[in-house]
Amino acid sequence: MFVGRKIEIQELKDLLKKKSASFVVVKGRRRIGKSRLLDEFSKGKKTFKFTGLAPHKSTTKQRQLDEFSKQLSAATGLPEIKTDEWSKLFALLAREVKTGRVVIIFDEISWIGSKDPDFLGKLKNAWDEKFKKNAKLIFIVCGSISTWIDENILNNTAFYGRISWSMNLEPLPLSDCNLMLEAQGFKGSVYEKFKVLSVTGGVPWYIEQIQGNFNADDNIRRQCFTKGGAFVEEFDRIFHEIFGKRDKVYKEIIESLLNGSVEYDEIVKKAEYRSGGRLSQYLSDLSNAGFISRDYTWSLKTGKEIKISRFRLKDNYLRFYLKYVSTKYPQIEKGGFRIASLASLPGWESIMGLQFENLVLNNREKIFNLLKIRLEDVVADNPFLQKQTTRQQGCQIAYLVQTKFKNLYLCEIKFSRNPVSRKVIEEIKEKIDRLQLPRGTSILPVLIHVSGVAQSVEESGYFYEIIDFGELLF
Repeated sequence: MFVGRKIEIQELKDLLKKKSASFVVVKGRRRIGKSRLLDEFSKGKKTFKFTGLAPHKSTTKQRQLDEFSKQLSAATGLPEIKTDEWSKLFALLAREVKTGRVVIIFDEISWIGSKDPDFLGKLKNAWDEKFKKNAKLIFIVCGSISTWIDENILNNTAFYGRISWSMNLEPLPLSDCNLMLEAQGFKGSVYEKFKVLSVTGGVPWYIEQIQGNFNADDNIRRQCFTKGGAFVEEFDRIFHEIFGKRDKVYKEIIESLLNGSVEYDEIVKKAEYRSGGRLSQYLSDLSNAGFISRDYTWSLKTGKEIKISRFRLKDNYLRFYLKYVSTKYPQIEKGGFRIASLASLPGWESIMGLQFENLVLNNREKIFNLLKIRLEDVVADNPFLQKQTTRQQGCQIAYLVQTKFKNLYLCEIKFSRNPVSRKVIEEIKEKIDRLQLPRGTSILPVLIHVSGVAQSVEESGYFYEIIDFGELLF
């Protein structure tokens, strides 16, 4: 069952109305559903799809050429040819796509071409001289290694003026995640669904591993803490494929973010890596790969972004794996590790709080809808940090939305095992007292929760809106 991606599908369908050939770039983290999206789009169309061999020490340029030739033969009926030239294979493909509506997909293009420094130049020539002559052709390159695609295609002068459309696939919104869970027969409560999504995030392939005949704890126990579980070795797989020999450095940076968002200088200290251009590049790579986010704060007076920022680990699977699975890997491999429940894991409540924040921050448009905020009225929105100085107190807010009508929606994203108590009101009042607010600004407190609120909180009338996690699922 294909779920979601309506906007992306429509963007691709709009290219069918063009009067010229289209060159499309699709990128996104591993397991995010790029191939599935392209399969859905190309359904019913004449399609030629090629996938590179996964990186391995024995993988060579010639093996990639041979694999491409084999796939070309299977798709066209042409005999396989032995060649050391990509140009010859592109020429053979071009003969098959001269006229009519046709889609060409190069899946994991970085795998296909990384062993040949001339690959992209020959691909560019094939596009200019052959492929684009068919006005009804859509040529799509797709890959998980965003940095490779950025450097070699999107930011490569050889491809300037040739890219018709590019898209970066993000995790599915919670409403689509819910549809996927229910399609697989998972009928758990809202809280059960939260526990599952706290580990999988909105990554489609991860959600597909959840079985409807098990509850949330059993699913997570099977996939994360049992030898052979899909999530036990997933981290090493995706990290090595994306970052290669430097994967340890990237892992150390990720680990510095496990317990919450931090500023650049804290990463330098925690990761024990010197400050400088290389670290900035590593952080940029992790951001482009969809694993971390750099959340900038802004001036409440002007609404303009300022230099203060914090880095946040926004990938729920990575945090759960590094916090709980990797530390127990030897026992898991021996089949000797068991957990009674998720709640028995050390520091579980604080970690779930961070996971809950991620789920909310990755679904901001839904929050806007529930608060009746129009997107065009938003001046700025992000986690907000007011640094302590001699003239002001420090203050950190999980999520703040500022609109052009001088409204500030202060969102407290609260996870707890029990219903949220009245204590939350005092916590928010203290934050508001610390904020340096421009004259005429109105504060609208919002509580977002997952496990209910005490009756006294509802009866207080303090909150502009109280949003249950279940509302984000529909």
